[in-house]
Amino acid sequence: MFADRQEAGRMLATRLRAYRGARPIVLGLPRGGVVVAREVADALDAPLDVVVARKIGAPGYAELAIGAVTASGTRVLHDEALRRLFIPPGYLEDATEHARKEAQRRERVLRGDRPPPALAGRTAILVDDGIATGMTMLAAIQDVRAAGPARLVVAAPVGAPDTLELIEREADELVVLAAPPGFRAVGEYYYAFDQTEDAEVQALLATPGRRS
Repeated sequence: MFADRQEAGRMLATRLRAYRGARPIVLGLPRGGVVVAREVADALDAPLDVVVARKIGAPGYAELAIGAVTASGTRVLHDEALRRLFIPPGYLEDATEHARKEAQRRERVLRGDRPPPALAGRTAILVDDGIATGMTMLAAIQDVRAAGPARLVVAAPVGAPDTLELIEREADELVVLAAPPGFRAVGEYYYAFDQTEDAEVQALLATPGRRS
């Protein structure tokens, strides 16, 4: 159990300390992942930015992820969920476009006028507060990979064991503090897991720190 996202971030940073001095770029997945990522970035003396990905929900069950898409349009699909569910014709395309537009809107809100960071040749550390289905993380991985980082590290305080196997195949390194059997939801592993608002994420991204 973690007291809150800040504590989880500090604990995660201890496992990533080998990257201090290697000029990494830390990328948080909004919203809660940015709180964890801020602690990691501060500990590694690294710049902090975001990768915005939105879940694509199933028809009639918005919380059930059948995929995810980033603001730039990178999409991943949950093949098993798509096989199990009836997806009406045209639904997937419409739902993807809706999620992409929402990801773009949120990226503009959170990043403002700042350009995205240049990742080519750098170590990119993707951070979230937990990994459940892994859809948004997988989309973020593909999005970041396309930018040409020298190394792509995925880090989270806790994750579902089966999902982490998928993530490990896509990342150059996976750093997770806990992968409990019987995992059900990320929030169950935090004493305090309040919803993070956009204003808090904006403030964390604007906090003075390393910028390049």
